[in-house]
Amino acid sequence: MSDLKAPDQSTKRSLGSLLGSLPDLISRLIRGEIALAKKELATKLKEAGVGAGLLVGAALFGFFLLAVLITAGVLGLATVVAPWLAALIVAGVLLVVTAVLALLGVKALKKGVPPVPEKTVENVKADVAALKGTGS
Repeated sequence: MSDLKAPDQSTKRSLGSLLGSLPDLISRLIRGEIALAKKELATKLKEAGVGAGLLVGAALFGFFLLAVLITAGVLGLATVVAPWLAALIVAGVLLVVTAVLALLGVKALKKGVPPVPEKTVENVKADVAALKGTGS
């Protein structure tokens, strides 16, 4: 059979007492959800900040590398065609690469903005459903 025990009489509370403590419980729940949202956003923003800093460093070194590679490309192509034409061809290739990267960057940026605390939103929805009595 089951191990059902009679409720402890010392923990029983009246309906009025339970209803009276409801505003305080809801208030604490809301404060807890707000604190969770702040913590979650702070963590996400900190991670994004570290990532952004590393990307800036990589971009700086990448810039110098790219300048050297472009120069090498122009000089190499200049052995086959006129130097001005070599520079124009390399510039055209760079224009296409720049356009593709810009389009991909805009697409990726749209995915991450605005940063939403997803766990907190789910918790709040579950809390509202529980308060309404629908459960989840």
